[in-house]
Amino acid sequence: MVVRTWDWLRCRKPLVDAFFAAPVLLLTLAGLVGEPYGISKVKYALMMVLLTLPLVLRRTLPRTVFAAIALISFVQCVLDVVPVLANVAVLMGLYTVAANCSFRWGLAAMLSTEVGAALATWRYPDGANNRKYTFVMLTVVVAGVWLLGLHMRTRRAYLRSVEERAERLERERDNEVKVAMAGERARIARELHDVVAHNVSVIVVQADGASYAIDTDVGRARQALETISSTGRMALAEMRRLLGVLRENDDIGAFAPQPGVAQIDDLVEQVRASGLQVMFEVDGSPVVMSEGRQLTVFRIVQEALTNTLKHGGPRAAVSIRLLYAGDALEVRVDDDGRGAAAPDDGRGHGLAGMRERVAVYGGNVRAAPRPGGGFEVVARIPVREEVGAA
Repeated sequence: MVVRTWDWLRCRKPLVDAFFAAPVLLLTLAGLVGEPYGISKVKYALMMVLLTLPLVLRRTLPRTVFAAIALISFVQCVLDVVPVLANVAVLMGLYTVAANCSFRWGLAAMLSTEVGAALATWRYPDGANNRKYTFVMLTVVVAGVWLLGLHMRTRRAYLRSVEERAERLERERDNEVKVAMAGERARIARELHDVVAHNVSVIVVQADGASYAIDTDVGRARQALETISSTGRMALAEMRRLLGVLRENDDIGAFAPQPGVAQIDDLVEQVRASGLQVMFEVDGSPVVMSEGRQLTVFRIVQEALTNTLKHGGPRAAVSIRLLYAGDALEVRVDDDGRGAAAPDDGRGHGLAGMRERVAVYGGNVRAAPRPGGGFEVVARIPVREEVGAA
């Protein structure tokens, strides 16, 4: 309630300024009792109204209000009307200009007020010593009000900069969250593509084989159906693991570890069971790699085998070779199928995913039809992080 009231008042500056000018007006009204300051009540009331009324707009039109009050005070001095309590409006106008306008406008207002103090001291003398004392006191008051206005102006500028910085940091944080979410969605999309495309391709090949063998070789058809069942369960398990990262506050438990180089043997056996001829060999001494790199190697082999299943034809043969050469691992997958000779090989999305995965680790991928027929995928992946100089 208090916050809403304050926000409502902040949008109505004249009302707030009138509230702060009211005490000056009330205190000045007390001077109407008797003969105020040796002048007529009419002149006193006129000075009171002319000096306090502009204060209602002091923050809306600070320079105009100060100029009006200063001019009225100057006319008061020329007409030899003694100062009244309402002349404090000059100091209120000076403070408002210093606090809300630029430094040069605040300085100009301060010098104008100081000139007015000098004129008042000269126009209303009260002895030589008292004149000096009055001028010094007025100068101190004017300088103090001006410095107070400058302090408030600096403080408000600092608070505005802090608020702007906080808003900017909040926007940057939101943008970072969005970028991270987009990256995670892209990663999950690549994972789902690799998992679904590979396993569905195996299931389709096995289902076709089972349909042909069901009348002539029941045992082979049963084996194909078992392969379909195990492949489907594997696909569901991987999809649960991938989609589980999208759930929050869900007591799922630990997910299965992500596949790596060690699981390529199982992948090859699964593809061989679908009828595809696969040769797998490893050259060089295997080195320890991060889980991310191992997952990248697994997905490259999986995507290449999936493409062969989809586009290589029924008699295609695949050769998989992992070559550990110093600080890099070369993954080569060749097939002798139809390859890119098909009208639409459909490999664009999978190859783009390969390149994205390998680029994360500073590697490269080359995928193209072979001169003698078929298709080849060659990926080179650094096996260690590059450490810069300290």
